[in-house]
Amino acid sequence: MAKAFFRLQKFLRRTQFLLFFLTAAYLMAGSLLLLQRTRLVVQQGPRGTSAGQALLVPEAVPGAGLAEPRGAQSPSPRLLAGTAALRELASSQRHGPHWLTARNSELRQLRRRWFHRFISDQEPMQTAGLKAMKRTAEHKGTYMGCFSDDSRERTLKGAVFYDLRKMTVSHCQEACAERAYTYAGLAYGAECYCGNKLPVTASRPEECNSECKGEKGSICGGVNRLSVYRVEELWAAAPRRRNVIYRGCFRAPENLTDTFPASLIQPNLTVEMCSEFCSKKEFPLAVIRGRECYCGYPTGRFSLHGGADRQLCSGMLNVSSAAGGKYCLVYQTPVQDTRCTDRKFLTTKSKVFVALSSFPGAGNTWARHLIEHATGYYTGSYYFDGALYNKGFKGEKDHWRSRRTICVKTHESGKTEIEMFDSAILLIRNPYKSLMAEFNRKFAGHLGYATDRNWKSKEWPDFVNSYASWWASHVLDWLKYGKRLLVIHYEDLKQSLIPKLKEMVEFLNMTVTEDRLLCVENNRDGNFKRSGAKQKNFEPFTQEMKDLINRYILTVDEALKGRNFTGLPREYVPR
Repeated sequence: MAKAFFRLQKFLRRTQFLLFFLTAAYLMAGSLLLLQRTRLVVQQGPRGTSAGQALLVPEAVPGAGLAEPRGAQSPSPRLLAGTAALRELASSQRHGPHWLTARNSELRQLRRRWFHRFISDQEPMQTAGLKAMKRTAEHKGTYMGCFSDDSRERTLKGAVFYDLRKMTVSHCQEACAERAYTYAGLAYGAECYCGNKLPVTASRPEECNSECKGEKGSICGGVNRLSVYRVEELWAAAPRRRNVIYRGCFRAPENLTDTFPASLIQPNLTVEMCSEFCSKKEFPLAVIRGRECYCGYPTGRFSLHGGADRQLCSGMLNVSSAAGGKYCLVYQTPVQDTRCTDRKFLTTKSKVFVALSSFPGAGNTWARHLIEHATGYYTGSYYFDGALYNKGFKGEKDHWRSRRTICVKTHESGKTEIEMFDSAILLIRNPYKSLMAEFNRKFAGHLGYATDRNWKSKEWPDFVNSYASWWASHVLDWLKYGKRLLVIHYEDLKQSLIPKLKEMVEFLNMTVTEDRLLCVENNRDGNFKRSGAKQKNFEPFTQEMKDLINRYILTVDEALKGRNFTGLPREYVPR
């Protein structure tokens, strides 16, 4: 009996120890998983150009390729270090270039985060509609009610704004009042719409139940629902953006009444009167011929291409339409052309995985804006940029491998990263412009300019030495490893927008109407065009920098022609 009891006691001791060990292991494993989910692990190491890769710069051959750059000597064949080599050089020098290392780390930090890290769960609001009505006294506009909205047929057809992190009722009201719209409407807690007309019937107040992203306790519409405010009384206090842009003198279409949906005949017609009339009618164009005012959009019948001499339209105001003759004056009103602003994710996963690849500062964001508005589908990104997401690039938060976007932005290079994609649009820009644009972005964001102090610091030459080789290696890698490429030069896209945009859309296997392309052209700048005064006669590049960059240009030009692509535009060199 004692022996059996001893065996039982020994077994229980072993079991107790085993249970303790399993419990400790379970807690440790749970802690590790929790740390992995809550911390961002940044892996170091070069990305893009392989460690052994270098750029061979040939001697300039007279009469072949681009012209020999001024001030550059004819060097014997030499190896210019690639991005990985520059990284090794930076690590071996105490005060050597560190920009590329920082940039590669930055690229990794921009990798896709989990969706729940950026969107907080919304608490259910049972009495949201009533809350909205109670809080109207705190806002300047007059609350009109909750209205239905459809992406195909917008309730408010004026300007559209997004701020998916900081949208407030006041922000939307002020934005619409500045542009002299009568109504401001908010939807999904983050979207702002402006307009001058409302439907007759409203929805139930409780259907507007989305809390504003930037203002807790306030209601900013709902799913397919608009919280609408009347802001006409705010016009006097708002800094009015009533800038009317002169578009030019054009030959009038044969039948103006059929071409333009709204018209006005006024004996003492002025530009301000016509623009105000067309703004009220929510049209982006105001067309004047004598005493006649017409409102409409750019269309195939009136595309605003091939303008006439302005003298042909001189003295046209307050002249009879017969005397006005065959020409008309065209002005851009503050109203946004919204025929191409509707966008969505692909309903089915794309079978072809397409990259929109470029060197940083080469206009990738602008190209995404054009593609999204032309096709009506969002573009994705290999990274996450909160500033872009907040301005309406909703594909930023979608995982880059989801295949729910029409194409994916990337600055990556290297065999592995390139071969993940089935095809790619390769966007190339003048390296001088690209380097300056990326340097501006690094120090002043998407819309600002670096200061004189930044340009005169030691960081600028380090930046050029590191990034210039990256510009070349990026193109060379995509030419070498890309499976199916469409090469687009930024300068050509800027000069011939519609023809080049058609090429890009066809490459993406999409079909769009001419009117939609004209709408994109009418909204070509988007929300990320740099504003502010540029530095005139500013030359940040030394002769040594120019010699280096010009040799890279010759290398890339030769590689493009070797793949039967058009060489670089001749304006790239000499400089």
